[in-house]
Amino acid sequence: MLCCTEWKCWSPGSIVPDALYGGSYDVNDASSPAAGDCCARQGSARHNWEMNYQEAAIYLQEGENNDKFFTHPKNAKALAAYLFAHNHLFYLMELSTALLLLLLSLCEAPAVPMLRLGIFVHATLELFALIVVVFELSMKMRWLGFQTFIRHKRTMVKTCVLFVQFIEAIVVLVRQTSHVRITRALRCIFLVDCRYCGAVRRNLRQIFQSLPPFIDILLLLLFFMVIFAILGFYLFSPNHSDPYFNTLENSLVNLFVLLTTSNFPDVMMPSYARNPWSCVFFIVYLSIELYFIMNLLLAVVFDTFNDIEKRKFKSLLLHKRTAIQHAYRLLITKQRPSGISFKHFEGLLRFYKPRMCARERYLTFKALNQSNTPLVSLKDFYNFYEVVGLKWKAKRNREHWFDDLPRTAFLIFKGINILVNSRVFQYTMYTVVAVNGIWILVETFMLQGGNFFSRNVPWSYIVFLTIYGVELLLKTTGLGPVEYLSSGWNLFDFSVTLFAFLGLMALAFNMEPFYFIVVLRPLQLLRLFKLKKRYRNVLDTMFELFPRMASLGLTLLIFYYCFAIVGMEFFAGVVYPNCCNTSTVADSYRWVNHTVGNKTIVEEGYYYLNNFDNILNSFVTLFELTVVNDWYIIMEGVTSQTTHWSRLYFMIFYIVTMVVMTIIVAFILDAFVFRMNYTRKNQDSEEDNGIVLEKEITKQEVIGIIELYKRSSVPTETAQLQKIVLQMDKYGQMSTLFLGRRSRTKSDLSMKMYEEEIQEWYEEHSRKEETQTPSQEPAPAANSSLKPRSLRQRSQTVI
Repeated sequence: MLCCTEWKCWSPGSIVPDALYGGSYDVNDASSPAAGDCCARQGSARHNWEMNYQEAAIYLQEGENNDKFFTHPKNAKALAAYLFAHNHLFYLMELSTALLLLLLSLCEAPAVPMLRLGIFVHATLELFALIVVVFELSMKMRWLGFQTFIRHKRTMVKTCVLFVQFIEAIVVLVRQTSHVRITRALRCIFLVDCRYCGAVRRNLRQIFQSLPPFIDILLLLLFFMVIFAILGFYLFSPNHSDPYFNTLENSLVNLFVLLTTSNFPDVMMPSYARNPWSCVFFIVYLSIELYFIMNLLLAVVFDTFNDIEKRKFKSLLLHKRTAIQHAYRLLITKQRPSGISFKHFEGLLRFYKPRMCARERYLTFKALNQSNTPLVSLKDFYNFYEVVGLKWKAKRNREHWFDDLPRTAFLIFKGINILVNSRVFQYTMYTVVAVNGIWILVETFMLQGGNFFSRNVPWSYIVFLTIYGVELLLKTTGLGPVEYLSSGWNLFDFSVTLFAFLGLMALAFNMEPFYFIVVLRPLQLLRLFKLKKRYRNVLDTMFELFPRMASLGLTLLIFYYCFAIVGMEFFAGVVYPNCCNTSTVADSYRWVNHTVGNKTIVEEGYYYLNNFDNILNSFVTLFELTVVNDWYIIMEGVTSQTTHWSRLYFMIFYIVTMVVMTIIVAFILDAFVFRMNYTRKNQDSEEDNGIVLEKEITKQEVIGIIELYKRSSVPTETAQLQKIVLQMDKYGQMSTLFLGRRSRTKSDLSMKMYEEEIQEWYEEHSRKEETQTPSQEPAPAANSSLKPRSLRQRSQTVI
């Protein structure tokens, strides 16, 4: 193997800055080997470095995705499978297969009437999807190896579910008839295991981690419930007109329902009518269970959630740090062990971010290199994840877009710029928005039902839309289109004004299907939230939470799917009009016609529509159960048609959704409290613009990078760099300033909030590493190396 630092084959006369290579190499060295031998060694060294770049990129991806390092590919065969399983086409195949399996519930009995398929068709589709899952798992086993594969818990659960599903699909296909298949509820595991559902997996992990304290408080809650159920049975069962406490089972069920307040005060009235003092029982029960223990439950879950969030941040931070250390060892050389040269850093980014252009690679290198030396040290390299996400743009040479215009035009646009940035203009527009909101409210209040949209366009609509249009025009000309649209609030204003204009067109040309656009007018009122800082914090928190809330919503839908499948298997077809005649909720299911005089009166209880006859109906029914208003009517209707054990299904569903909803509330509280604490701690900092970093590159540096890419046989990378040189020549500049921007994440806020503790975490992590691997510093790079078909010795330059 080649022991030199790098391969270089350029003419002796060319000059390339030393910073680009991290070392110097004398091409006129008298000890240089023969040309053929040199080319062979250069090819071998190039191959070794390419493997190092790829492996370092894999480590960094594992750090970013929080993948365990024991899943790291160990040889060339595993590497090929790893690369195949880690591309977006494979991820899309995983996602498509999981969605196909889930959507089959629309077509399988009990099916949605319009989507019903024959047994042979849907069983064949299921088998096809399961075969694809087998292929996915085989690629995963090829990458992980058998021993690691069976150690991976989530993969083994998926394999077991696949085996059960496969057998059931074959049985259905052979028998040509469906049977009770509760295991269909486990299909959601295939979706949870998808790469794109990582946030859902984190949510589920947090839910399971929050369960121990939740179960403790839940047991306390059930303990008091049992005590009050026994007490209620003895107190109220002698009253034969009270159907709620005539048996101990009914006492327990009705007190459970009372916890949700769904049957209050109905459950109290029979005993209250007989003895007014009986209300004390219900007041004490609700005070203890609903107002004390339920709020205590939220407090405990919030505290646990807060602790889990902090531990999760710490774990991910240290995991990323370890990944950076592994990658760093693969990119330094024996001659220069103090840092990574640009050449090797550029090689890393070609694998880590293939779409990143040459200009951004060099700017990322400069942004990391805080010490301004030719090499990126390990201390600087620790900031890799924060810097690599920056989007770079050249800073404009002009302050405003109109600086180069003739003086008269310049003065006009400068005046507009001053106007739109003035507080008077801003507060005038806030006043217009407030007046518009009041006008819409009064206008809506005076409407009488029927057709709300007149064919004559209201004059107020035209006036306010004209004002908003003038504002949009002034801001666009005063700030420039690019600067105007770079603000989120301006983008929101533009969208609302555009929709208002489309609504005007719909009214003017009587395009009735598009009248709904007119309803969006009140969205303009959201601009008033900019006036108060607390409102801005609420909105900022809401936008920051949106991705996480979407993942929590998907987590809830997964629970819905599981319960919907179980509900369809046991309760499909049991609820219908005029059922449940022996139940206390029979009126809610009654559907009768009777004639009074010359009129036919229909008495219709609509609760028969809340059924489990197909997956869509089941989802609607489960959502109604989640809201808990009158949910006991659905439970009692199903119970009267089946068995009293059916109540367990509804009670368990309530407890599960209570867990998920409590986690969601705890998450919102944690995010908002965290942001408030961060704002108080960093009152002088301005965070609305996200992360912004400035870097200056000289003309000599750009020319040096162009030479590097030409010598590396990658001339296509130089187009953007040559444009930079031409731009500098045009304005007579020797350097150009670039701005790197990215949005601020929860991780960035956490880094500032916990900056004192983070140093302690790092020191603790370093001590732990020293005790685990004493005197084995070179080992990680050598042991974790990727090996081709035969054992590949790592290049001696890597330590």
